[in-house]
Amino acid sequence: MAVNDFQDQEEIENFKHFWKNYGRWIFGVLLLAAAAYLGWVIYQGHLREQNEKAGDLADTFATQLQAGNDASAKKALLSLQQDYGNTLPAAQSTLIMAAAAFETAKYDEAIGHLQWVAGKQKNDLFRTITAQRLAVVYLQQQKYNEALSALNVTVDKDFQPILLETKGDVFQAQQKNKEAIDAYTEASKLLIENSPQRALLQLKIDALS
Repeated sequence: MAVNDFQDQEEIENFKHFWKNYGRWIFGVLLLAAAAYLGWVIYQGHLREQNEKAGDLADTFATQLQAGNDASAKKALLSLQQDYGNTLPAAQSTLIMAAAAFETAKYDEAIGHLQWVAGKQKNDLFRTITAQRLAVVYLQQQKYNEALSALNVTVDKDFQPILLETKGDVFQAQQKNKEAIDAYTEASKLLIENSPQRALLQLKIDALS
């Protein structure tokens, strides 16, 4: 029994020694970890709140745009961009406005909207969408170098066929048939075997061969 008491006392003394030397550091790490977790929870809640508010404003934008109230739609979009610029509703609404500008031949306005999205959203989906649409606008303006430059972005392999096909369209507009065929062929190779897009690409290749 005395031996056990001695061992218990020795363990207590060892723990006291350990805590005296390292306890405050462990306590500090635990505090930092707790603060980091609390910060993450607060940040996630902030993101949800921001997206909800942005979603409501995006609904207002869409309603006003559909009703033909351009001034009100632009005001709502400006509020989205200024107050909730990093949210998905802001990016989606700006893409819609870019499409509307393109449809009415306001190409410079469309370019401005697309460049804004490209500057705010860095994931591959938005990078691909904005690059492809920018190229289409430049192509409509016959600004071929700008169109090819817009397509020069690095994205995941799954998104590359879209950019390559558009690049082929630019080359075709320039009557650079070989370069167009090469771009279409490369795009086709990256698609899955039963993709419907492969048939369309083959039609484009055949038309130039």
